[in-house]
Amino acid sequence: MSQSHDNHAHHHGHAHDNDFDPMTARVKALETILTRKGLVDRDAIDAIIETYETKVGPRNGARVVAKAWTDPAFEAWLREDATTAIASLGFTGRQGEHMRAVFNTPETHNLVVCTLCSCYPWSVLGLPPVWYKSPPYRSRAVIDPRGVLEEFGITIDSNVKIRVWDSTAEIRYLVVPMRPVGSDDLDEGRLAELVTRDSMIGTGQALDPKSARGDAQ
Repeated sequence: MSQSHDNHAHHHGHAHDNDFDPMTARVKALETILTRKGLVDRDAIDAIIETYETKVGPRNGARVVAKAWTDPAFEAWLREDATTAIASLGFTGRQGEHMRAVFNTPETHNLVVCTLCSCYPWSVLGLPPVWYKSPPYRSRAVIDPRGVLEEFGITIDSNVKIRVWDSTAEIRYLVVPMRPVGSDDLDEGRLAELVTRDSMIGTGQALDPKSARGDAQ
């Protein structure tokens, strides 16, 4: 069993996400006031946030991955200059200015974490999940990545190297999962439906085409 940890030095030039920047702090304060006055339903807010975390937001990244799976020239561009390649699809903005794409292979599985705060590529993955910001994930992903992945339901063969990438204010990562077997007949749009947020963090795999279609196993 082998694993490696690319822990780039953190020189954050911004307020950490889990400490709230001024705009986020104002939004949180407004949400609290409106909730206390009974003007908004916190459950409804949570449902909206969940939608943007798991469905709407990650669609950008899914399109990037699907294009890399189907377009060798774009894949090469993504490997060489992920920031520009991703921007060519119109995905730029908050915490997406400096991107690097890391590709899963049969020999290597990539996992992304931010050990000091919660740096995260909002422009391609949407809102960061709560667990990504949690201290247990931020510490254990480095110490015991194989165990963490098992808790997410992923068992990585002992002969596959797990490479942990530590996001910083200077660079953020997008994991390109391996294209699922049996997806050769799918176009780019259908392929994007197989790409989950967790698979682009490394805590998940791309969906099986049969499961996604609801076909009989």
